[in-house]
Amino acid sequence: MALEEYAGAIVLEWDGQEIDVVDFSVTSRTGTKPVKTMNRSRRVKGFARGIEEHELSVTVVVPLTGDKDWLTLEGAKLTSYPASAGGKRESYLDCYATEVSDKYSVENEARRDIRIFAARKVSE
Repeated sequence: MALEEYAGAIVLEWDGQEIDVVDFSVTSRTGTKPVKTMNRSRRVKGFARGIEEHELSVTVVVPLTGDKDWLTLEGAKLTSYPASAGGKRESYLDCYATEVSDKYSVENEARRDIRIFAARKVSE
């Protein structure tokens, strides 16, 4: 039985330019909500479809020169794909930075945490 290969590290691009990422996570919400009604069974009777949302959390290292101004991230396209050959690309379109924070510690390099809102996700 052959071993199966899994996705490992990813490459992240901002409008085609590669970004050095330490950590990357995506939270997608369907927007679906339960519809509660007053009835004897005291249970949810159904659901209502909502608006899909995507929130990205990116941690990058802070370079001494050539740092990106993450607060200006507006209407951008962020694409992630496996660093090794194969695998699918996922693009997040119409991205906007909602929060940027810096973090410094004794043991690690300076890092920047960025929260990003994406209007839609496309698998390529």
